[in-house]
Amino acid sequence: MPTDIGDRTKDLAGLDSESRQIVLDTLGLVRKRLLPKEKILELDKKEEFPEEIIREMMGPDIGLQLLFIPEEYGGMGGGARDSCALIGEMAKICLGVATALFAVQLGADPILFAATEEQKQKWLGKIAEGDALVAYAVTEAEAGSNLAALKTKAEPVRNDSGQLTGYVINGTKQFISNGGFADFITVLAKTPEGPTFFIVEKGMEGFHQGKGEDKHGIRASNTSPLTFTDVFVPVENLLGGVPGQGLKQANMVFGHTRLMVAAMGLGAGEAALDIVIDYAKKRVQFGSPLSEKQGYTHKLVVPNAVRLEAAAAYMDEQATRLDAGEKDLQVEGSIAKYFATEAGNKAADDAIQALGGYGYITEYVVEKIKRDVKITCIYEGTSEIQQNIISTFRWRTTVKSKGDYYGAMAQEMESLHSSVPEIGAATYAWAAKALNETIMLVHNHRLTKQQYIMFFLADMMTCIEVGISLARKAKRLIEDRSSQAKKIVIMCRIFASEVAELITRNTIKIVTGSGLAQEEIPSTLKERIGYEGFTASCSGLIRDMDAVADILFGRE
Repeated sequence: MPTDIGDRTKDLAGLDSESRQIVLDTLGLVRKRLLPKEKILELDKKEEFPEEIIREMMGPDIGLQLLFIPEEYGGMGGGARDSCALIGEMAKICLGVATALFAVQLGADPILFAATEEQKQKWLGKIAEGDALVAYAVTEAEAGSNLAALKTKAEPVRNDSGQLTGYVINGTKQFISNGGFADFITVLAKTPEGPTFFIVEKGMEGFHQGKGEDKHGIRASNTSPLTFTDVFVPVENLLGGVPGQGLKQANMVFGHTRLMVAAMGLGAGEAALDIVIDYAKKRVQFGSPLSEKQGYTHKLVVPNAVRLEAAAAYMDEQATRLDAGEKDLQVEGSIAKYFATEAGNKAADDAIQALGGYGYITEYVVEKIKRDVKITCIYEGTSEIQQNIISTFRWRTTVKSKGDYYGAMAQEMESLHSSVPEIGAATYAWAAKALNETIMLVHNHRLTKQQYIMFFLADMMTCIEVGISLARKAKRLIEDRSSQAKKIVIMCRIFASEVAELITRNTIKIVTGSGLAQEEIPSTLKERIGYEGFTASCSGLIRDMDAVADILFGRE
């Protein structure tokens, strides 16, 4: 659990900031030439997968996929921060096209994490050369996010001397991004030793890439079912060379890929917010622009801007940890995905409301963003799956550490409040202590079997950890005398108030909704769920929201 990442940037994997910016500038040129607004709307309307454009983006003249390929295999050797930046900016352009690019990275991840050196040279080399669209084929119609329930089988094939020569795969996969166009896929199938990743190539006998689905959103992406009927895969296409490691390998990928989906949700939400801010400056109602109407800005703009900044702070922190070499960040990946995608979805929904009737019209784009961004709350594990993961693992960690996990966060925030009192760290400290008490109450009264109560805890855990990342960022910006410090400091206070409200509300729901008798509720918990922390967090809230609105709309 990091307390500060500011001093670790010198020894991180990935590109330097200047090189990363060159990649993002290249993407800006791609947007102007290949993906202007008119083309994006056309692709959405026609439900057209722009295969030629995607392949050109991966071709030798552009090569966006090189960012996530290590240098030794022909790539640029970008890290998690670089991938998040690229995917987030692509999501601002079109989440459907971003999904196609993300699917290539997703399909490559099992190779990066699990393949032999020879396999990496071959398959990553193909991707680096721009010769391959890739797909990641794990999901099944009846298994969903439960990878252990997969039914696709891979039966070993041996020659007359008993030597293993390959596997015969039978089964189906569902909701596979790039599935209908991929040149090869990384597919998870069950061998006698357990789930295993294989490479299946387009054109292999018995491998059928189905027709693309008719979707609510991301209509510029391809989502197809795949069927395998006695597909023979040579043994050299078994990733890693050892069967039965697939679930472990998939879990290694999740901490990384869910962070990428967080970037997609964040990028889409930011795109919607940008449209709203520009519209509100120009739209005049009852004699003044919408940007000057507090009821408009404080309901539909400022809260979303604050949540998106909080999501960005948490995502950046976890990407930095990955680039520093940390491996076991699956829960952090879940928190990042859950918070950022829900924040992006809310921002897009409010954007339609903010534009009124125009928000419902295709030309203004926000309705497309809303249709697109919803999928980020679903693929790579639904929000509910993330809530399950977050609450289960953080509950176990809290009990095992005897409260020290969130206790350490509370101490960190108390110390931060002493040195930088203006960022609302005292509220985060209060919230972390309250969460600790509530987790132990749920544990001691055996309420952890009630999934809805665990969802309440997941939301509390998520918002506290995200808020603490935002507080750390505010501290660093103050120390660096950054021009962004003022905005982030004020947003940190606003988010602290939101966290305090959530902690108070959810704790009361858990305590009273579970039917616990008053005598069963410890006095310390009664003190924690009182309104003291919440009311303190509201001090100056409206004034802070006014200040953020001034910054967002350039009224300073």
